[in-house]
Amino acid sequence: MDLSQYFKRIGFAGSFEEPDLATLKLIHKLHVMSIPFESLSIQCGEKITMDLEDIFDKIVRHSRGGWCLENNFLFAWVLQKMGYDSTMLGSRVFDYRLKDFGPVETHLINKVVIDGKVYIADVSYGVDCQLREPLELVSGKDQVQEAGVFRVLDKGDMWVFEKTGRKNEVLDPAFANYSLVNKKQTKPIYCFTLEPRGREDFTETCHSLQTDPTSLFTNKSICSAQTPTGFKALIGWTFSHVTHSPEEHVDLYDIRNVTTEEVEKILCEEFNIRLSNKLQPVDRKSSFSFGE
Repeated sequence: MDLSQYFKRIGFAGSFEEPDLATLKLIHKLHVMSIPFESLSIQCGEKITMDLEDIFDKIVRHSRGGWCLENNFLFAWVLQKMGYDSTMLGSRVFDYRLKDFGPVETHLINKVVIDGKVYIADVSYGVDCQLREPLELVSGKDQVQEAGVFRVLDKGDMWVFEKTGRKNEVLDPAFANYSLVNKKQTKPIYCFTLEPRGREDFTETCHSLQTDPTSLFTNKSICSAQTPTGFKALIGWTFSHVTHSPEEHVDLYDIRNVTTEEVEKILCEEFNIRLSNKLQPVDRKSSFSFGE
């Protein structure tokens, strides 16, 4: 594994002199804009592991995407190799069925300390809650990014990460209640503590997320990518192109269904993903809703 290969994958061509905030913001954004959030390996009959070399080979050498356990674990390695003071953390995603955060840390993020200030780096949440840049760990501070206003809240025993979005405009009324469409302007995304985590803390989670019949990822084939003005996503046979219009305070949703024959073409043309194994798209009902 070589940093230069990773830099080429994300399009980082600048000179790296020291682990400063400007460089962190740049590589964070380049990663997000270059590498999709996707869990298609599950529907391709491929096993997802917490082996760093496997992840590097998949994402960097074979131009695939990955879910948070892959992307943020890879990013943790990048941060360490670049000399950043960084630590992996675990977080519990909000479950709207329970109206509370899930009981298990299923989402991996990174804490980075620069000049005494703490930042949260998360390059792999996907769709409308994806950070383009790290968040400063300051309770209640509104931090405006492409997708909306993000903030972290210190609750004493944990931190809560939330987002305030915009109004939605869905071009096709048939998709007004689609799971990707936001239904709440302000919503909690996940909670976390600052307790350090390691690879071994996520191995069992990695296995269960791709085998548990109630998991979001066994019920839906997911691929999403950030764009300069929003994001696009292919979930099962539904392709969405979302455009953020901050000046009009609206997000425009262009959603349509596609055929099984179109799925491979869309993955190639819209996400630059070419799969080695045959994808079996799936979009069964799940307890998790992206847009709650």
